Amino acid sequence: MAPLIKATGLRKTFGPITAVDGISLTVNKGEVLGFLGPNGAGKSTTMKMITGFLEPDSGSASIFGADVLTAPKAAKSKLGYLPEGAPAYGDMTPTAFLSFVAEIRGFDASDAKARVTAAISRAGLGSVVNQRIETLSKGFKRRVGVAQAILHDPPVLIMDEPTDGLDPNQKHHVRELIREMAPHKAIIVSTHILEEVEAVCTRAVIINKGRIVADGTAEDLLRRARNHGAISIRVPEADAARISKLLSTVAEIAGVETVEKANGHIRLRALPKTAASPAAAVGDLIRRESLSVEEVYVERGKLDDVFREITMSAQA
Repeated sequence: MAPLIKATGLRKTFGPITAVDGISLTVNKGEVLGFLGPNGAGKSTTMKMITGFLEPDSGSASIFGADVLTAPKAAKSKLGYLPEGAPAYGDMTPTAFLSFVAEIRGFDASDAKARVTAAISRAGLGSVVNQRIETLSKGFKRRVGVAQAILHDPPVLIMDEPTDGLDPNQKHHVRELIREMAPHKAIIVSTHILEEVEAVCTRAVIINKGRIVADGTAEDLLRRARNHGAISIRVPEADAARISKLLSTVAEIAGVETVEKANGHIRLRALPKTAASPAAAVGDLIRRESLSVEEVYVERGKLDDVFREITMSAQA
């Protein structure tokens, strides 16, 4: 099956500034792509070009097989888009705004009413449907934007910071909605909240200075963390030197470092030599040498660390 979202060699400059520098990507049905990058990396500009709201200097983009520049109506009929800032008409209520969107989309009165009702329910807007949008909190404004994006049940969704400004309960609601829709759509979610990638995304792309610097599943990216798969061991301070020396003899361990000291204990980190975890070998060592160990667990890398390492090294 052809990808529902395809971008090839997208490039955009603003005067002397190159915002996007040759980005290519595809998203298939059933994929939720997390689109990550530091501020100013080119995320929003890329999404505006993919959706056809900004013309690239070079390159192309298509939605559901329709080129966004040469066949914009066909492309946008298959697209739900939540732009940066979730713009809406502030003097309208959510009901009036969504009814307006449904009318523009070409739905007849009965179908439009049903779709507006469904979008309000799915976005959790029931308590504010009769308030002017300009009076709503940032979180509710964002949810109005989500509602307009999903109103016509498009096969492609592109959302710029969909949970920005939402409280934890609202974030959970929107993430559950994305997970519910995911099997039937191709979705791009731009976010600076890295936990969101693990929560809802099947794949992540990190861009920096307008270029893709990483592409893979959340687990693929986590494996790039220096401490991913390392063994963390909390031991009495008096035994730390001996245990550290013994750990260094394990073939699967590349090195041992002291992480912290507190209350008469030291936490050691045994770094793996390869992708394979040294957990079994460390367990055998502890039993064989009857080592005094207070706590032991396998560490999991943090996306924050991977993100920082990738984007900082790309700036070097």
